[in-house]
Amino acid sequence: MDFSKLKSIIEGLLFMAGDEGLTTKQLSEILELDAAVAADIVKDLTKDLKSKKRGIQVSFVAGAYRLTTNPAHAAYFERMAYSPTRSSLSQAALETLSIVAYRQPITRVDIEEIRGVKSDRAIASLVNKDLIEEIGRAEQIGRPILYGTTKSFLDYFGLAGLDALPEPSAVVDDSLDEQTQALFERLEGRQMTLEEMPTPIEES
Repeated sequence: MDFSKLKSIIEGLLFMAGDEGLTTKQLSEILELDAAVAADIVKDLTKDLKSKKRGIQVSFVAGAYRLTTNPAHAAYFERMAYSPTRSSLSQAALETLSIVAYRQPITRVDIEEIRGVKSDRAIASLVNKDLIEEIGRAEQIGRPILYGTTKSFLDYFGLAGLDALPEPSAVVDDSLDEQTQALFERLEGRQMTLEEMPTPIEES
């Protein structure tokens, strides 16, 4: 396999790994390469991203490589994070929201089992948008956080209550795709943005 293709694969792997990143050992096992070779490829990828002034970079944090944003662009990321017009839900966020809505209370691990990918960012995004919240702890090892939907979720989708959730049109096996589509159609019908939602009132 050529060097450029390996760099491309590593970039994709680091994107999938998210905040946890991947160690040199993990990369070498996945790519079936010597650890030193894997480390060299990561270093080359790091130089490439820096020289091309890309919006992402490779950082080595707590013994693992991970993709991070370019700190030179921090002011723009801050604007995005606090922009009231940032209303759209990504596919990942909508899938995650569907799982929480239909199967709450649910833990992050269970969400990731259903989606098949890490969901930390999607969960954080939904919490920040006040669409889901922590509603307790599961009675299992580690007492993981349980997530459920909020009142703002009901307002956002124009629902009187959880019993008014749209029923997927052809559920045979409690399909995530069907549930996601049902929520998406509800969202399209409402044509509501987060900007139009009432601002949550903080309790004193």
